[in-house]
Amino acid sequence: MPGVCALFYSASAFGAGCDAVKGMTLESTTITLAEAVPAGKITTPYGDVVAGLPAFCRVSGVIRPTADSVIRFEVWLPSQGWNGRFLGVGNGGFAGSINYGQMGSSLKLGYATASTDTGHQGGAEDASWAYKHPEKITDYGYRALHLTTLRSKEIVAAMYGKGAEKAYFDACSNGGREALMEAQRFPEDYDGILGGAPANNWTRMLSSGIDVAQAEMGDPAGYVSSMKLPAINKATLAACDAGDGVKDGIVSDPARCRFDPGVLLCKGEDGLGCLTGPQVRALTKLYTGGSTRDGKSLFPGYVPGGELPGWPSWVTGGGPGGGSGGRYAENYFRYMVLNDPAWSLLTADPGAMLEKAQAATGKDLDAVSYDLRPFAARGGKLMMYHGWNDAAISPWNTINYWKGVREAMGAAEEDAAVRLYMVPGMEHCANGTGPNSFGQLGLQAGDGPGSGALDVLRGWVEKGVAPGVVVAGKYVSSPGKATVEVMKRPLCPYPQRAVYDGTGDANGVGSFACKTE
Repeated sequence: MPGVCALFYSASAFGAGCDAVKGMTLESTTITLAEAVPAGKITTPYGDVVAGLPAFCRVSGVIRPTADSVIRFEVWLPSQGWNGRFLGVGNGGFAGSINYGQMGSSLKLGYATASTDTGHQGGAEDASWAYKHPEKITDYGYRALHLTTLRSKEIVAAMYGKGAEKAYFDACSNGGREALMEAQRFPEDYDGILGGAPANNWTRMLSSGIDVAQAEMGDPAGYVSSMKLPAINKATLAACDAGDGVKDGIVSDPARCRFDPGVLLCKGEDGLGCLTGPQVRALTKLYTGGSTRDGKSLFPGYVPGGELPGWPSWVTGGGPGGGSGGRYAENYFRYMVLNDPAWSLLTADPGAMLEKAQAATGKDLDAVSYDLRPFAARGGKLMMYHGWNDAAISPWNTINYWKGVREAMGAAEEDAAVRLYMVPGMEHCANGTGPNSFGQLGLQAGDGPGSGALDVLRGWVEKGVAPGVVVAGKYVSSPGKATVEVMKRPLCPYPQRAVYDGTGDANGVGSFACKTE
């Protein structure tokens, strides 16, 4: 990696290794497992297999800061080739599981790494564990990750006989919320934070989901079937794709996109190629975002051009109420806010629910402070990213947060500590029609080893090399065949965007330049 010295350590060279962890006494913590694992693969408690692992020390434990807390966590520490750094990984959705897959990717890169289930066990859309358990909500909101970070650092020091030189965090979605929570509330936990698509404005986002769900399902005639999404996507691309200088199925500059859903209004009989009046109104709501009944915005909407392939799972579902977005909103209010499993989002007042949500969980779940000066003052660096085609969390929310930090800290101070990258064609955290792999979440870097976002973040923290362009790649793989790179694009620090030169290869980095227009 350019600009960063690669130093490697072994447990035998410095500490007592895995044996030193077994007898550790840690505050409110029980170590349940500390064993040396040979190179190869493991099967996780959830039945998944993580393969290709180097030899490592596997540590499991439980943290109980309150009588109602059961925070499970694991720390994986390389037996050889430790790069001297700690890397925490986060959770998606309502969490409920340890992120073994990303821990495996981190371990292969030489990091000591850790993850927590945030204090409960369950699927990503399941919030039933929170029913009448306020301490578990606090654990999920911020306490579990913070305590896991503290305990993990102590375990690293025992294993190697020295603490990690630097600590990093890499996560997306709810993990992006965790990332901002760490920077805002615990500025000493991490030196560098890579946070994607943050669900940080939690109470507003899910209150907005009430209004959006009512637009989708309140009138059965207004439900937009997934079968109509190809026609909608074709229309949005026709309106906005070429605006960035190249027609490639990607809207690279949504701020300039002007799409009127009314152009799809059926002129005659309803069909898959057009929308009824109620469907036009529902689609307009999806693009503008939820609001209170007196018209005040709660949360921004989605971007035209990003309907496929993400909306069928996140937004429209297989039928009314089938999208993940509505399920998150419903389960949040039922089990975290109101403690009423029978509550329905179809009859609720979005503005009134926002007030209840903020009173019940705002202090635990919202990571909305714009003042990152304590984090920046100790040399902390934050890199954020968001896919323009995200169908789970509006990309405008992350831009709004970036703008808020800039106003609170000033442009110069923000530039010294914060970067934002908007990713054309990328869906939620990864995947999508455009280049979407740039070294985030353990994924392949876009310009070869050492060029990924986490590598760039390390260079910023450790060598003071401020991030510029980060290259993203799009890779296609199929069973039995090698992975093929089909596209590369430069990701520019916001508010810059990549502008096509008009003549070069539209799939190559060299045909684009970062400009502010």
